[in-house]
Amino acid sequence: MQYTLKKSLGQHFLRDESICKQIVAALQENPFKRLVEVGPGGGALTKYLLPLKEIDFKAVELDDEKVLYLEKTYPAIKGKIIHQSILDIDAPFDEQFTVVGNFPYNISSQILFKVLDWKELVPVMIGMFQKEVAMRIVSQPGSKVYGILSVLVQAFYEVEYLFDVPPASFDPPPKVMSGMIRLKRKEESLVIKSEKHLTTLVKAAFNQRRKMLRNAVRGLFDETILQDEIFNKRAEQLSIQQFGELTFKMR
Repeated sequence: MQYTLKKSLGQHFLRDESICKQIVAALQENPFKRLVEVGPGGGALTKYLLPLKEIDFKAVELDDEKVLYLEKTYPAIKGKIIHQSILDIDAPFDEQFTVVGNFPYNISSQILFKVLDWKELVPVMIGMFQKEVAMRIVSQPGSKVYGILSVLVQAFYEVEYLFDVPPASFDPPPKVMSGMIRLKRKEESLVIKSEKHLTTLVKAAFNQRRKMLRNAVRGLFDETILQDEIFNKRAEQLSIQQFGELTFKMR
């Protein structure tokens, strides 16, 4: 049984067995009992995940044709597919679960924010992104690509760039390099006034990243607080901790 690729769903299917094995090896470095694969597509990675012993497995797949293909090709997956978009579902388990996937490029950042919504339940995520996005997620203060994604993810997770995945590993080959990253939930997440305050601050700061922080976030603080020296910096010069501390001084 064959399937077709749907550009509208950002589909590039993994076909490199050695990459699949590397992903499974990375997964197994942190023990888990429940696993959710996002976007199994043609099942390249799924076929290595289904046989894992004593694991409660679910796969989230939106595309009708791929659901039929997976059920026919890997009968063990029957009853384990959530036939919806990852962006539209509630957490697939009530207890801790690990997330893995070759994420569709066009919604990869939104998937990341979904995982952040579920962070109380997701201790580990191993995901494939366009390399440029992966580098943004793991970048540190002072880097040109350090930004909103870096701060909001690293407030709650330790981040690690695992390895490159070249275009030839996919069918069809994308025009860009991909990269696997791992998120591990921090034992103690960033101390903040609230997630809403952090998100508002970080977005305001980086939306005008060339400006001094004082000008970028002016509406969020009283003028007296804006005299503080830290506001002479640009957003990319601030550490995650500094963003956290600033949330307590917001209006």
